[in-house]
Amino acid sequence: MSQDDMHRMAFREEAGELLGELEASLLALEDQPEDQDLINRVFRAMHTIKGSGAMFGFEDIAAFTHEVETVFDKVRNGLLPVSKTLLDLTLAARDHIKLLLEAADTADGPDPAIALQGQGILDGLRRFSPAAPVQAEAPAVMPETVRGMATYRIRFKPGPGFYATGNNPLHFLEDLAELGDMRRYLHAEEVPCLEDMDPEVCHVWWDIILGARKSYSQIQDVFAFVEDDCELAIDQIDNGEALSDAGVYKKLGEILVERGDLTPDDLAQALAAQKRLGTVLADSGLVAKSKIEAALVEQEAVREIRKAREPAAESASSIRVAAEKLDDLVDLVGELVIVQSQIKQEALAGNDPTLKALSEHLERLSDDLRDSTLGIRMLPIGSTFSRFRRLVRDLSAELGKEIDLVTSGEETELDKTVIERLGDPLVHLLRNSIDHGVERPDERRASGKPPRGTVFLSAEHSGGSVVIRITDDGRGLDARAIRAKAVERGVLPPEAELCDKDLFNLIFLPGFSTAKAITNVSGRGVGMDVVKRAIESLRGAVEIDSVPGQGTTITVRLPLTLAIIDGLQIQTGREFYVAPLSLVEECVDLPRDEAGEGDKIINLRGEIVPYIRLRDFFGIDGCPPDVEQVVVSSVEGSRVGLVVDRVIGEHQTVIKSLGRIYRDVEGLSGATIKGDGTMALILDVPGLLRAAVESGN
Repeated sequence: MSQDDMHRMAFREEAGELLGELEASLLALEDQPEDQDLINRVFRAMHTIKGSGAMFGFEDIAAFTHEVETVFDKVRNGLLPVSKTLLDLTLAARDHIKLLLEAADTADGPDPAIALQGQGILDGLRRFSPAAPVQAEAPAVMPETVRGMATYRIRFKPGPGFYATGNNPLHFLEDLAELGDMRRYLHAEEVPCLEDMDPEVCHVWWDIILGARKSYSQIQDVFAFVEDDCELAIDQIDNGEALSDAGVYKKLGEILVERGDLTPDDLAQALAAQKRLGTVLADSGLVAKSKIEAALVEQEAVREIRKAREPAAESASSIRVAAEKLDDLVDLVGELVIVQSQIKQEALAGNDPTLKALSEHLERLSDDLRDSTLGIRMLPIGSTFSRFRRLVRDLSAELGKEIDLVTSGEETELDKTVIERLGDPLVHLLRNSIDHGVERPDERRASGKPPRGTVFLSAEHSGGSVVIRITDDGRGLDARAIRAKAVERGVLPPEAELCDKDLFNLIFLPGFSTAKAITNVSGRGVGMDVVKRAIESLRGAVEIDSVPGQGTTITVRLPLTLAIIDGLQIQTGREFYVAPLSLVEECVDLPRDEAGEGDKIINLRGEIVPYIRLRDFFGIDGCPPDVEQVVVSSVEGSRVGLVVDRVIGEHQTVIKSLGRIYRDVEGLSGATIKGDGTMALILDVPGLLRAAVESGN
């Protein structure tokens, strides 16, 4: 991969994060339209996308974003209020930038329809600034590369008409402060007497020293819209490579000469007086005392920045690593765990105490390495939650409903693979809650509820799992309607007695729906079965609780990771299996009087527990031992036993995918390598139970 490709890839990743931040800020701005911090966040996100896009060759993105940014600059300067129409257009612009980003590297480039769509968005935005039509952006100036913490000297002197243009100099100082470590000196020597003061003129100005990992162009961009309304001088006085041991930065006289506040001749004359330079200059009137103080501030600031630079370079806070490299690292750790298990087995089989000690040490190291590596892949689920705010906003507006999304537990961490595969099921569950659960405002008022409904989305750790709940305060599920539909479709005998929870689970059947009308959102009964299968493919489970008139809660329970799990190794015949330890409740012997060909149930301390005999399910030849064992597991709130020949014990299970031939075998979710190098199959207990029920076993 060329250097240019790496830069473009880095931009895509950065732009993806900035678009996420832009969307979240715009949605928050809808609730707090006066929040200046949110307005600045929106502006900064667009400004960075524009600047970086131009730098890495995404000219269409830079040009489009520039026009959106121009409109939002008026919002930032208080010339334009935040309105729903403006937010709708800006959100549409955000989506368009995302489309341009996705289409950037396709062979044919962006579809003409996409360009037409973008033009429509810009036409809408231009209506907000008719007096100042947006001009085409000049060719972007490529900012120079910044290798470290560069230091800039900035002289910012607002002109007489600065306030008349609606600008506030403090906003620019705040923007600069966002870029790095800023020191500023206020020049107030030109402030006139009160009777001579013009309140519409800025009488003060600033000398600023900024230490930032930014290019000259990025600093200049802060003042892009006021360059004609102020005196501005930006000089890079340190390129970021000098360290604290480079000696004193510059002498006072050198700084003043560089700034143009003193000529070299005046400096030489002052030095001849053999007094402290600052005193000499102040006494002689060559330089105002305030300017000397400003220069001393610069001297001190640069010295401190350089002093702090060296340790900072040694301890970078974070780095960006490609996800594929993390996947490769996890694979290698998995191989290491397998080898460690094999060494441990060999050590236990022998009588060499040294080998046993080394094996135990290796086990501790591999456990620490495994935990650290899996920890690197853990991401907060908040990034997934934030994109649902847009979904709830747009869908509720489309359906004529008023719905708030309340989230909690955004900091809860999950394996990145789980988060990536969880998005679509959660989207479907939220769409169902909005479409079928929460009522329209008039219906809610009639039932004594506030017109605005609420959907709660939460996540929390629970043991070795993460529990995600989607709760709405809508009408709830109609158990009688579900039962009637099940009987009508022939999936439930009329005389069958089921509790409400079991009836609710029927909505996960393919094509099952009680909706009276089909909308473009839902109603065809397609999706909930896919949701359940998707969650079960993540080794998770989904449950439904509902109270008529009060709402519905859907609980999704997921494992923390899909890479390495704790398992229980079991054996039937010559075959070895691993059951996820998180599902195992206990292991008991199967009494001889309950091991026949009868009802396949055991009495477990007074509770009737059905069981599945693995020997029969997988068609394994041979005779069972005299005493079989039952692994009692918990599946969707019910207990089920797996009858096996022998329970071997816990096993650190590195999950390997099954080949295409075995991928559709019911009851299996993967494979693993045992300590002796042979293979064991990982059981999909919910799938195994479902297949057994469907086959009548």
